[in-house]
Amino acid sequence: MSQTSGERFGFATNAIHAGQEPDPTTGSVIVPIHATSTYAQDGVGGLRGGYEYSRTGNPTRTALEECLAALESGRFARAFGSGMAATDAVLRAVCRPGDHILIPNDAYGGTFRLVDKILTQWGIEYTPVPLSDLDAVRAAVRPTTRLLWCETPTNPLLTVADIAGLAQVAADADARLVVDNTFASPYLQTPLALGADVVVHSTTKYLGGHSDVVGGAAVTSDPELDEKLAFLQNGAGAVPGPFDAWLTLRGLKTLAVRMDRHCDNAERIAVALGEHPRVRAVYYPGLPTHPGHEVAVKQMRRGGGMISFLVDSEETALEVCSRTELFTLAESLGGVESLIEHPGRMTHASTAGSQLQVPAELVRLSVGIEDVNDLLDDLLSALG
Repeated sequence: MSQTSGERFGFATNAIHAGQEPDPTTGSVIVPIHATSTYAQDGVGGLRGGYEYSRTGNPTRTALEECLAALESGRFARAFGSGMAATDAVLRAVCRPGDHILIPNDAYGGTFRLVDKILTQWGIEYTPVPLSDLDAVRAAVRPTTRLLWCETPTNPLLTVADIAGLAQVAADADARLVVDNTFASPYLQTPLALGADVVVHSTTKYLGGHSDVVGGAAVTSDPELDEKLAFLQNGAGAVPGPFDAWLTLRGLKTLAVRMDRHCDNAERIAVALGEHPRVRAVYYPGLPTHPGHEVAVKQMRRGGGMISFLVDSEETALEVCSRTELFTLAESLGGVESLIEHPGRMTHASTAGSQLQVPAELVRLSVGIEDVNDLLDDLLSALG
């Protein structure tokens, strides 16, 4: 069980130190990669430090979990082999056959696929709803609603939901509020402090930050819920290996400085896109024109590093995606390098023909930390 001990320190300090005391044996200032599957016992059941088998627990993973808990201002964190593994564990920890959940009507395609194609086979019902409309959320709640699944900002339309408002709706319905905080990162937004029950991350993205590791995490302050997540983590076994945990922990050390640069660059690019004649709309929470800007200002520290925009046609969108040089055409997001993609044919292809289908003329950017003038030249040249 991982508990944060960094309440008295600032974010950047916790990112570097929480769960990462120098190794007591060697003095190593960096957490070792404990590349072991099993651990010697001092007599039957005599565990050293509580470790017996690395699916159940590993010291490198423990360090990562303690750091994640501190950054999200939570008591407990559980690391998983991917963001989808973390999502799956949270849904199974809370829901049972016959239960009903609410999801965003512009949810991440992988989340939608898990709910629509897998959980429904086990008797889970769901309703897509615009989470930015609290009245619509209240109207969609049923007696069997057990969970509100929130992304804010959403992927890929950057819709902003009022976390505190949703927490109240969930509490009134005796349901849980889960917030996917991947786009914002804990540096920009801490949902547990706003009333959420669980925070989920694809640590592949901003937390790892270097496009070299796949992982996920679930953070909570509820000991009963953490116990269920721990059981699933061990029982289902979707855990990260020690090297993956170590890479993520290394990435966390620079999260604060990276996010500042991501935001600086994205703010400049969002403004430039808004002034371009071939761009019909720009979705970026940091812009005053964004419909969720006031809520974003209330619960986010800055607008983040993700931008989506609409052009005049799918043909134009595909053309722009094919013409950039510094913006690499690729899925995923949150790394130090800038990426561009066409959600309708890439990350959100699973939503085609559903209520969650994204516009064909939509382009999504993950703005990296390169020199912003180079990024602007590249993107504006691709737009023509």
